[in-house]
Amino acid sequence: MDNLLLILFLILSFSYCSGSSTSSLLHSQKLVISGEHEARLFSATPPQPPPITFFEVQRPIPLPKSRPCSTLVLQHDFAYTYGKPPVTSAYSPPSHCPLLRSSVPSTIVLEWSAACSGVQFDRIFGVWLAGVELLRGCTAEPIARGINWSVRKDVTRYASLFQSPSDVIIPISKSLPLNDGLWFQIHNSSDVQGKGVKIPRNVYRAVIEVYVSFHSDDEFWYTNPENNLTSVPGNGAFREVTVRLDDAVVGAIWPFTVIYTGGVNPLFWRPISAIGSFNLPTYDIEITPFLGKLLDGKKHFFGFGVTNSLNVWFIDANLHLWVDKNSYFTEGKLINHEAPVSPPSLVSQFKDLDGQFDTLASRKISSTGWVKSSYGKITTHFFQNFNFTNKMKFSGNGSIQEVNQSIDYNHGSYSKDPSSVLYYERVFQSFPLYLYIGAEDEVNDSIAFITNVTLGNNEKKISRGNFGPHSFSNLRNSQSGQGIMHVKENMITGGIASTQQVYKYEGTDGCYFRKVGSNNYTILHDESKDYCTKSSQIGS
Repeated sequence: MDNLLLILFLILSFSYCSGSSTSSLLHSQKLVISGEHEARLFSATPPQPPPITFFEVQRPIPLPKSRPCSTLVLQHDFAYTYGKPPVTSAYSPPSHCPLLRSSVPSTIVLEWSAACSGVQFDRIFGVWLAGVELLRGCTAEPIARGINWSVRKDVTRYASLFQSPSDVIIPISKSLPLNDGLWFQIHNSSDVQGKGVKIPRNVYRAVIEVYVSFHSDDEFWYTNPENNLTSVPGNGAFREVTVRLDDAVVGAIWPFTVIYTGGVNPLFWRPISAIGSFNLPTYDIEITPFLGKLLDGKKHFFGFGVTNSLNVWFIDANLHLWVDKNSYFTEGKLINHEAPVSPPSLVSQFKDLDGQFDTLASRKISSTGWVKSSYGKITTHFFQNFNFTNKMKFSGNGSIQEVNQSIDYNHGSYSKDPSSVLYYERVFQSFPLYLYIGAEDEVNDSIAFITNVTLGNNEKKISRGNFGPHSFSNLRNSQSGQGIMHVKENMITGGIASTQQVYKYEGTDGCYFRKVGSNNYTILHDESKDYCTKSSQIGS
């Protein structure tokens, strides 16, 4: 692998991002900030203040020291895009990057930049190359003076798309022409969407990477009460994305609770955006144990469903395949597969509109199978362990809602031949969430919302192999916000909010720390460092 850095620049299409209602307080309206409130906030600034830069706190992508080779993929001015086809642009390996045609770059970075002004709801966006999704995010909600923001994502895992293919990536998504994104739309709990896929017959490893986002009635699924509280269906607070191969559930996703830039209280996310909002997380599921079924030269159905879902979830996936260049055919067999269904338990106690729902859920999924290739007969085992708790409380005759939720996810895999373990990886993730929202009626048909939020995305990963060094990483990423907003006819007419975030990453590949806080568009403090200290417990 040559020490080549490729940077791709583009602006991409927007699609409608959520907005309807259920009985949750958060679903009662979709909010934007009024021009009058903005004018009061910036009354002391010059007549034409510069745009504000919004950002999501992420670790900067480690880059090689070589000079980057950059190319502009797309530049476009977007206006009304709802229900219209995506904007497309032809891509071919840039002629001024000759190494790209002959070797795989060590790093490929996709950089997406945008600017906008005026009053606008948040929008979901996606970037695809040859049907393969590379990036999904939510746009920042603009203001009259204008904003700008950018996203950088390491897309090195898609290297085969940017040059002559080596390994293969097969999109599991809709095909053009469309009047929307290439994602499948899941509208209810019985809806299963997907497509048939035929893979090459010399594959020795397979991983399905899933993109997930939730909108409209399920944008705040973790605040949804049970259906017996009001006449508006909520379907409860538990959601599970199932990934299916033919008739089998090969894996599940209990998604991180991404809050979009107009969510809970839009004043929180100016200029610090919510965790995962600009660059939504993806989820990998190892399906190598199932290659014995897939290597028959026939099409097999990959499908997606969402337990308890309301309208609407956007889901698609990329099937990453490793091909054996020394064999025309590989063979395999599924040894064991277990995916028992364990319905969530619910305990509720209510008097009129006040009370509490407690929802608990857990699940285990595992699979084992072998593949015989030019590398030998290798057995792969993959497992997922999930635990979910959601405690939802209503008080004040239904005017106050509190949600205290945790998702714990432990998953991993190992590969071995008859004599030794060749590779081992284990990942521990936790997604804590706390929400408080209280509504009080005011004069002139206004409502005051008192809002508090705390959310986190924590991950510890350990991996080792016979042919590479031991690696370790530990991420703790937490945010909190406190605020009040005054709302009239879906417009925020006044308010104040503050946001704090601490991001700490330690790993064998380096360290990064950032602590930042804001209040009403103003950064109060911002400190960061990208070096490891003696207190960093790498590998512990």
